[in-house]
Amino acid sequence: MPVKDFPPKRWMRSFAVNLHGPFMLAHLVLKDMIPRKSGSIVNISSGAAIGPGRGPYKTATVLRGGVCYGAEKAALERFTQGLAEEVFEYGISVTCVSPSLVVATPGTVHHHLVTGFEDPRGEPIDYMAKAALILASEPVEKVSGRVTYSQELLKEYGQITDARGIGVEIKGSGYSRI
Repeated sequence: MPVKDFPPKRWMRSFAVNLHGPFMLAHLVLKDMIPRKSGSIVNISSGAAIGPGRGPYKTATVLRGGVCYGAEKAALERFTQGLAEEVFEYGISVTCVSPSLVVATPGTVHHHLVTGFEDPRGEPIDYMAKAALILASEPVEKVSGRVTYSQELLKEYGQITDARGIGVEIKGSGYSRI
């Protein structure tokens, strides 16, 4: 939905879910993690965080989730790296992973990003779970602050041999290259 048509209440509610929600959850778990000097936070982003780049633009079509969702996910990636720096001294890892390809969910099927749960253009759901597990279980010194993509990470760790999509064939967001 174009910004000019986006209801401000809906914009605020969307940010509450996609950005303020992860902040609130991190705020709550850090109260336990900091005294224990251990823990792992894995945020979930999206290819929508990748901006369209500098103009001029050939079409008015906004790809990858629209301005609101893209801004939320880009902010989540920046939040991930900022929080990672803040809590590193406590042995807490903060990372972020996005699917390399669209994952079939009720939302992506509804918005026709994939035709169904078996769409071969999509990414198997377990790729995100496996990628999140890697990020949650690796030593803080090795992964904290990393913003990455599921198939890029799974290939790096030898979990898959053929990788496609963002992070492999297409550059990721700026935060994934920092």
